[in-house]
Amino acid sequence: MPDSPADVRPPLRSSEIRYVAKNMRLDLRLIAEMIPRGARVLDIGCGDGALLAHLTAEKGADARGIEIDMAAATQAVAAGLAVIQGDADHDLAFYPDGAFDYVVLSRTLQAVEKPREVLRQMLRIGRHAIVSFPNFGHWIVRWQLLATGRMPMTSTWHRPWHETPNIHPCTIRDFFELCALDGYVVEEWLAVDEHGLKAPWRRSPRLANLFGEQALFQLRRR
Repeated sequence: MPDSPADVRPPLRSSEIRYVAKNMRLDLRLIAEMIPRGARVLDIGCGDGALLAHLTAEKGADARGIEIDMAAATQAVAAGLAVIQGDADHDLAFYPDGAFDYVVLSRTLQAVEKPREVLRQMLRIGRHAIVSFPNFGHWIVRWQLLATGRMPMTSTWHRPWHETPNIHPCTIRDFFELCALDGYVVEEWLAVDEHGLKAPWRRSPRLANLFGEQALFQLRRR
């Protein structure tokens, strides 16, 4: 884990947020701010396509998506979005090298079978990868495990252990170490709570790991 990771931009002012869907999830709003105009984007696990719709309408992006849930993929296609039904664990191998500028994986890393391989594929087919995930190192998660000896139930980890799709929960420190192990450059990172507050952790991965409810990383290969 680096001692001084790259700084991040200050929290967004409400006047700066112009989204086609006002109820768009917080991490998707932050991801949208990272992607420049006209970029070629692949959104893995795109759901109903809220991020794709915003990037297409507001930033003129060539935005495409993969979604494992057929109903959500069908809804996105019906809205005129370029979405296919597919699985991140198996279907990324069919894309050519360097096909996209940005490949996005939002709140899905912990649910894929082989997260390390998915990241490798993302940075094969894209120049940059943007990944968001809930932080299992958050203090409330730690406290619940210590106090009750049971898997935590929070606003972020909100399903019982026997029903959750999350098979690889990780912490912010875990993710930094994986990036170092596989030689990925962390171009930008931030930790936020569910209300979008970022400070005071943006220069301290250890504090971010304790107080950040979710994390967002932008990566590239060396």
